[in-house]
Amino acid sequence: MSDPALAAEPPLPAALYLVPVPLGDGADPQAHLPPATVSVICRLDCFVAENAKSARAVLRRLPMGRPLQALEIRELNQHTPPALLPELLGPLRAGRPLGLMSEAGCPAVADPGAALVQLAHREQLPVMPLIGPSALLLALMVSGMNGQSFAFTGYLPVDPAARRAAIQELLARSRRFGQTQLMIETPYRNQALLDALLEALPDDAHLAVAASLSLPEQWVRSAPAAQWRAHAATLPRAPAVFLLQAAASAAGPLSATAAARKKRR
Repeated sequence: MSDPALAAEPPLPAALYLVPVPLGDGADPQAHLPPATVSVICRLDCFVAENAKSARAVLRRLPMGRPLQALEIRELNQHTPPALLPELLGPLRAGRPLGLMSEAGCPAVADPGAALVQLAHREQLPVMPLIGPSALLLALMVSGMNGQSFAFTGYLPVDPAARRAAIQELLARSRRFGQTQLMIETPYRNQALLDALLEALPDDAHLAVAASLSLPEQWVRSAPAAQWRAHAATLPRAPAVFLLQAAASAAGPLSATAAARKKRR
């Protein structure tokens, strides 16, 4: 049976809608997404998702107004050949609104969906981002570090020597530009990355780890490396964001450029 409220909604313009989802498995999407975002999702019947199973788990908890079997869900992940991307945009070219879903958080950010967004722009097809949770921005907010100048690196190398060199490069970049450096890791390697950071960072470098953000089991710690070493931490095996900032730029939220500008006034 269809939802009368949804039936009253006007048809969606044909566009690629970037659909955010909650950051944790089993989280209620209606508690994590604004009503306007939920309204758009519930009017879509065609999706491209990083994982069809997890996409269905989210959609099942929304008032879609029709059976899940009536929804078309195609997968786009790291194994999808680039040659298949044009086919995934087929419904949009035919005038149907299309939703792009990540496995968690915002699509196209540290996510294979970015390639589909790029193709849509190349073909001059409309792209519409919807409001929802982003682990990177939530982690930056809660870290207390510089939110005016920051950079996201993604995954660091697994090889210990290469990872150590990458950490030193991030530290140098943070010191030079006053930037907060963000990175992520596969949950089962969280502890290994923390240990590598604490081995490489000087005592006065600031380090933050934010895991399971927006969920009841949220875990956040932000402190100088010396304090981390003095009070050992065992990280949860959960999605986490790691942030570091060199001591030279830890005195305030201004970027190096903004600080220089303020000094000249």
